[in-house]
Amino acid sequence: MAKSGKPHYVYTLLVEVGRAPSDGLPENATGAALMCYAAGVDEAEAVRETVAILKQADLSPLDVTGYGTLDERLADGHDIDPDERLLMQRALDENAVIVAQMTPFFEGDELEKGAD
Repeated sequence: MAKSGKPHYVYTLLVEVGRAPSDGLPENATGAALMCYAAGVDEAEAVRETVAILKQADLSPLDVTGYGTLDERLADGHDIDPDERLLMQRALDENAVIVAQMTPFFEGDELEKGAD
């Protein structure tokens, strides 16, 4: 994909996915959360590209939460470690979506924590 003349930024996105027949999630998982870094001229483009890529990977995106660009996150007081910065730079350099972390959900995980 060729970059347009507009500047690109990297957005941090948290994507919740449900189950799909060939999604590769653990057998007893009910879904997962994916931490992604996605390049785009704006957050809407980054979200669209991320959802499209995840669908191509046979995942079922349900919800996307945006945390902004590196500068926006720093302004909000987020601590961003060097490894995270490297992944963000890679997403920008490759005009890509990088899935940095996947956390599967299992039945009752959140309910048990909230019951205390």
